[in-house]
Amino acid sequence: MNIDKYKVKIEDLKTKKALDDISFNTTEEISPTRDIIGQDRAVQAIEFGLKMKQKGYNIYVAGYSGVGRTSYTHALIKKHAKYKGKNELKDWVYVNNFKNSNEPTSLCFNSGEGKIFKNDIDDIIEKLKNEMPKIFNSKEYEYHNRLLMSELESNIQNIIEELNEFAKPKGFKFQVTEKGLMSIPMKEDGTLMQEEELGKLTAIDVRKLREDGIKLNQDSKDYIDKIKSCEDTYKNKNIELDKNVGRSLVGFYGQYLLNKYGKDEKTKKYIEYLCDDIVNNISKFKSDGDEQQQNPMALLGIMSPKSDEKFFNKYKVNLFIDNSECNDCKIIIENNPTYYNLAGAIDYKNEIGALTTSFMEIKPGALHKANGGYLIINVKDLLSNPFSWDCLKRSLKTSKIAIESLNKQLGYVVTSTLKPEPIELDIKVILVGDGYFYSLLYHHEEDFRNLFKIMADFDIEIDRNKENIYKTVQLIANKCNEENLKHFDKLAVEKLIAYSARMSDHKDKLTARFNKIVDIIYEADAVSSDENMYVTQEDVQKAIDQKIYRSNKYEEKLNEMFKDGTLLIDIDGEKVGQINGLAVMGTGEYSFGKPSKITASTYKGRSGVINIEREIKQSGSIHDKGVLILGGYLGARYGKEKPLSITTSITFEQNYNGVDGDSASSTELYAIISSIADIPIKQCIAVTGSVSQKGEIQPIGGINQKIEGFFDVCKIKGFTGNQGVMMPIQNVKNLLLKDEVIEAVKEGKFNIYAISKIEEGLEILTGKNIDKIDKVVNETLEKYRKLDKENREDEGNKKKKEADKREECEDNLNDKKDINIK
Repeated sequence: MNIDKYKVKIEDLKTKKALDDISFNTTEEISPTRDIIGQDRAVQAIEFGLKMKQKGYNIYVAGYSGVGRTSYTHALIKKHAKYKGKNELKDWVYVNNFKNSNEPTSLCFNSGEGKIFKNDIDDIIEKLKNEMPKIFNSKEYEYHNRLLMSELESNIQNIIEELNEFAKPKGFKFQVTEKGLMSIPMKEDGTLMQEEELGKLTAIDVRKLREDGIKLNQDSKDYIDKIKSCEDTYKNKNIELDKNVGRSLVGFYGQYLLNKYGKDEKTKKYIEYLCDDIVNNISKFKSDGDEQQQNPMALLGIMSPKSDEKFFNKYKVNLFIDNSECNDCKIIIENNPTYYNLAGAIDYKNEIGALTTSFMEIKPGALHKANGGYLIINVKDLLSNPFSWDCLKRSLKTSKIAIESLNKQLGYVVTSTLKPEPIELDIKVILVGDGYFYSLLYHHEEDFRNLFKIMADFDIEIDRNKENIYKTVQLIANKCNEENLKHFDKLAVEKLIAYSARMSDHKDKLTARFNKIVDIIYEADAVSSDENMYVTQEDVQKAIDQKIYRSNKYEEKLNEMFKDGTLLIDIDGEKVGQINGLAVMGTGEYSFGKPSKITASTYKGRSGVINIEREIKQSGSIHDKGVLILGGYLGARYGKEKPLSITTSITFEQNYNGVDGDSASSTELYAIISSIADIPIKQCIAVTGSVSQKGEIQPIGGINQKIEGFFDVCKIKGFTGNQGVMMPIQNVKNLLLKDEVIEAVKEGKFNIYAISKIEEGLEILTGKNIDKIDKVVNETLEKYRKLDKENREDEGNKKKKEADKREECEDNLNDKKDINIK
């Protein structure tokens, strides 16, 4: 029987050369580029999302790591996003809230004006501190102050005279002393009694004088109150004088600020509150700094801000967001999106063992920094940080950024804190992640669906056309220029293109995971000889081989076990119910193929196909499905008229790690049919491919690794010329085999067959056509049915005899009971 018709052609074992239509000798001749390669769908989605200004049109960029999601998104934003001019970008400042200092006020300015406003306020406060003492030391002020003092002294003197008129009949006179207003006893001649004379009085006289003095003080309370009232009036007039004197200077600077910034109502109110507060605290501005008293705590060696300096802090301006130097669209990439890094924070200072804060300690987060622009966040990092997602979606829903302590979020009250006024948010957020996180958020987070309406999906592979190939060459040239690497010659570039196609597992595709290509560029440059001016294809192949060698220890260990017979496998001869399957194993980023012996045993019974791996819970759900499909195929082909009275057990020999996937389902079916029909299978051919219930061979993954894995074992055991692999015909487009395998096929040492139906596979493996195999299978099944029928008849006769015997015993027992009754 001719099976050569199923062999894959040599030209189909690898991809064609990619650079025949591109004329160059080295990448040095190629103009470099950073353009996005082959991601039209994702690019169109991002561009559309950038155009949409309505709420909720934020962007989720999906794709595998390494396809350039973040870098390309950044480049697209920079290329297509419209720069907001100085009038559209906003500066934000926080200032003291003079009505409630725990709730600082936010003020908004056009780009660059925030810094000017801060400098103006700082400059005016400094000028007031310098100029105010001069005004209060002026002759005009001293004149008005003396007038008030003279008025006070005159009023007090008049009250004292009235008081003395009241006290004279009682033998006392009031006089102002160092200790204040004192009542002094008088002699009969009207003169004041001296201390020597008081010492000569008897105890009785002294007691009487004391009693009279106390009574007088009580009776003269109204006069004392008048004096205090005069003093209060003086103080109020003095304060009002200070305010009037200071108001003129403060009003001058206040009007300057209003003329410059008063168009904004909120800023206007702040300036008015600022001026009122300065006037109300004008006494703080009267000293010139030379009269500051030393802080008592300094005597203890503890540093503390001086009280006056702390007082003036409330007139400072916290330049929160400054866009004065922003000359391009704002693009912020937040690599550590913690709650505070997103929403901002309020810092605390340790002062004399106590934590203190103020509006000057409010720090911006990424949302503030990107306000008016674009914020790029990795969704995995975002979801890994508690409260970050809640913070982001709350800010996007409300279009405001609120700075709050997590203590409040958690319900803790550790220390008093500020509640800054929220800032208006105008931002486009781009989340970067994979399809899993997109699906997770889309189905379980309603807010996500409303806030991220644009999904840009980066493909893991791109079309292998002339445009994308040329852009890949430009990418190589660009990387060489940027990193100061050796340029690649044409054959080296051809090898990189082939490596890219191999990574995509498709002849007509290239991988979009350009980070993998860049790794080989770096490593090929590193292994290139100093004698070579350019990187050659040998350097690229060496870099690829070394990359594999660093990760293939496990593969080599398995091959050693095949060589010394620890792992049992037959690659020659024929056996019944035994076949070589192929599986892919992986260690990190490296994966390789490995042949596995699969055996099937058939015997009478009604259990159908028994999956031994499933029985011991080492089989995955997909593999279980594949085995159940085998039962469907066998029943449809051989059990339509009569039941299948057999039991077949199937297993992967020497497998202790579990099995999953359906790529060996056709292989298992061949083994089962061989076991039922007692027809031997060629052991020189390994098989891969899944099967449908209709017997159609279906494509699988990892075809190159599987073929090369069996090839390596045949190489170890020795080629016979009959060995090879049988695969689904649909996987021919995925063949990108090593040169070593292709050479062996050319030399007739190794063979690759592609099939589309189970019947074709049986023909290759057994050398018999399907009619002969069906005939043998049906005969065997009929034999098992007869045996099953005989067994069931024997069991039925046995059960009938047992039933008759039980009935006879029951009759005898009933007869004995009747006799006893009589």
